Amino acid sequence: MFSGVFPGSFIRCQIINRKEMAKVELTPLRSWDDFFPGWERFAKPDVKDLAKWNNRVVSNLLYYQTNYLATAIVIFLVVGFLNPLEMFTAMAVVSAVFLGSIWAGDNRAAINTFKRQNPTAFIIAVMVLSYFVISLLGSVMVFMTAITLPLTLICAHASFRLRNMKNKLENKIECAGLKRSPMGLLLEALGQQEENLQKIQNFLEAKLKD
Repeated sequence: MFSGVFPGSFIRCQIINRKEMAKVELTPLRSWDDFFPGWERFAKPDVKDLAKWNNRVVSNLLYYQTNYLATAIVIFLVVGFLNPLEMFTAMAVVSAVFLGSIWAGDNRAAINTFKRQNPTAFIIAVMVLSYFVISLLGSVMVFMTAITLPLTLICAHASFRLRNMKNKLENKIECAGLKRSPMGLLLEALGQQEENLQKIQNFLEAKLKD
């Protein structure tokens, strides 16, 4: 009775335990030639295959996360230097709305399902709500420049940048729990690592049966 259940549960527990024990580290800063090698390494995502598009975005977010962080920091510093108070207000509002949305997703099944199946729409909903709150505080321009601009650039790069073998390998290593990163933790909060975890579990179960 337990033959079909125990191996899968055991494998899943082992993967989760590895993820909990692994040290959280930033990925290396990728070179410019890797980050932006040329237009031939960019392609329009297949909007009809949302799963494939989502996999490309997740892989790129994990692989280029330090480059994305550096891009965002530069924009934050420039805008923060020019408008420090408005910048602090915008970041505080976005952080509060995002954390509140994550909490709601963890405690409401419908929101959690929507977050896992439509991560882009979930982020857009968070940004729209943040925009509404910030508009009441009079910091719209700072929000648009410091928050929306880097997110737009990051989403565009992650959507159009074609993956290479090293990119895919890094993604599998993190999903298997052999390493952890800040972006990986963020994607877990958005429910985007669960599907990859299930794929690895199914693969290992198939190997055990062989």
